[in-house]
This record gives sequence, C-alpha cells and structure tokens, in this order.
Amino acid sequence: MSCYLTTGKHMAFYVSFGTVLLLLAITAPVALAFGFGGAIAARSRILPLRWFGRGYIAIVRGVPDIAFFLFFVIALDQGFEWLRHQLKCPDWEDPIRQGNDFVVCTAAKLPLGNAPQWVHETYGFSLAVLTFAIVFGAFAANVLFGAMRAVPRAQLETAEAYGMSPRQTFWRILVPQMWVYALPGLSNLWMVLIKATPLLFLLGVEDIVFWARELGGAKTPRFTDYPHGDWRMWYFLVLLIFYLAFTRVSELVLDRIMARLTRGQATLGGTQGAAP
Repeated sequence: MSCYLTTGKHMAFYVSFGTVLLLLAITAPVALAFGFGGAIAARSRILPLRWFGRGYIAIVRGVPDIAFFLFFVIALDQGFEWLRHQLKCPDWEDPIRQGNDFVVCTAAKLPLGNAPQWVHETYGFSLAVLTFAIVFGAFAANVLFGAMRAVPRAQLETAEAYGMSPRQTFWRILVPQMWVYALPGLSNLWMVLIKATPLLFLLGVEDIVFWARELGGAKTPRFTDYPHGDWRMWYFLVLLIFYLAFTRVSELVLDRIMARLTRGQATLGGTQGAAP
C-alpha cells in the first residue's frame, strides 16, 4: 500500500491539492477587485458606466455557473486566438469558421503547439482563474454595492459638511465602513467559491476531483502497475474531509476578522467589543 500511495500518479494527486489552494489564493483577490470595480461602476453618476456595472452584475449572476464556465472559457480562448490571428496572419484568406471548426494560423495558436507542457497547463489554469474571477466578481459586486448603500447617509453628509471632496468621502468614510456590512456576504461567497473549485475538472485542469476519479476507478489506465477494484468512494471521502476541514478553518478566520472589524461599533445588540 505504501508503494501504491507513493507512485508518480499519486504524487500528482497530492500536488493537485496545491492547485486548488493556488486557485483560491489568486482568484479571491482578483474576484474582489472585479467586484469592487463593478460596485463602483454600478453606483456611478455616469449613465453608460452605471449601465455597464449593473448589467455585469445582472447578466453574470443570472447565468448558471456551469453553463457560464463551459461557454465562457471556449469563447475567451477563441477570442484571444482571433485577435492574435488578425495581428500575426493578416494575409490569411481562408475562413476562420469552417463548419464546427475554429481554424486560425499556427502562429496564432494559444499556446503554441511546440510549447512545453507546463505552458499549456499554465494557460489553462490562467483561463480558469479569469473565469472564476469574472463569475464571482459579479456576486462580490452585488454584495459590495449593497454594503455601500448600507452605510448611513448622515455620515457621508457630515463628511461633506466638513469640506471633504466626493473622492475623499468615498475613500475615507464610505469604503472603510462598508466592509462591516459586506463581510457576511463576502464570507458566504468565499464558502461558495471553495465549493465551486471542482468545476476546474470541467475546464480541463487536473485538479483533485480529476485525480480522485482516475485513481479511484477500476477501469482507467492510470494504475496499470497496481490494479484494484472501485475505490472511488475512499478517494472522494478524502476530498470530503479536505473540504470540511478547509471550510471550518475559513469560518474561524472569518469570525476573527469580523470581530476585529466590529470592535467598538454600536449595533442593535449593543456596542461590540467596547471597553467597560
């Protein structure tokens, strides 16, 4: 069993846990940046920008995640290749759309056919990160937009009365206070993001779900050296424990952040963390 659990394929399975954690570490701040930008656009006084922000929130939130992932990654990949095709092969005369095929010149391929394997894997992972960020950025934008509206208007008017500019009022009064209102929604969104990481499997990334299925199945070519029965239940049990443990740690960390943000703040339940 020790030899079986230390094969190269199992090492790839163990590394795939790092792939999931890396996805979360990169996607969370990028999605938050998308969300912050979307929330600012949604409350902008410039009408086209406000339409764009609210349209982004409404459209992305209204499409099922799986449908968006399956469609958007293909569209994004083909969009990048189409732009490169226009720049690198301006003399190309054949149609790009040939029935169900999308055909561009060799120089426009992303990544190039002779690129190392790690380049192909990095490119696929980058597309996954961008897709996750756009999807969850829309949800974060909705949360932040509501949090901005929850900050008492009287405090903003007081800042204006003290002579602060709209920019100063936004960054010094609105933004610092909105996080208290936004954190519960962002905490839920973080949990949903954790649970959505198995969608990497649908995007062609060899994540923990991919390896659990491959190593646990009885009729896959992943373990010709160590044939066995259907062990998928045990591999997916490992994933269950991993996700439960990770979400529990996340809850503890988020509770500490929430306690720190609300320290000394007056709420309906009294003053939180105020000194006696």
